[in-house]
Amino acid sequence: MDLSKIENDLISEIKLQPLQAKVYLLITCHGKMSSVTIAKKLKISEEDAQKASRDLMTLGAFIDITETEFEAMHPRFTAVNMYRRMCERENRSFGRNKIVDSVGVILEKPYDDARTK
Repeated sequence: MDLSKIENDLISEIKLQPLQAKVYLLITCHGKMSSVTIAKKLKISEEDAQKASRDLMTLGAFIDITETEFEAMHPRFTAVNMYRRMCERENRSFGRNKIVDSVGVILEKPYDDARTK
């Protein structure tokens, strides 16, 4: 699976910031984690990890388990949710987007695998 292509699709189609896309993919593919763990894995500050995770909650991708621990919701739903919210922000009509749909489909297996260890 080419995560860099998916990362680029998240940035171009859903308008995520590059760090938000990396954090989204990390948690979606590896399961819930704290902002400390996110920071270590991505070699970023804990504050940046916390901010990106909180932003992803606002965008409809994450839920918070605790104050500093985050989990992704199912990618088929989150990809479309994030796209819908981007359309609302940019005053665009919401409709089917095959690239966004494919992101959800591609991420479904790693999402399920990470949660059925």
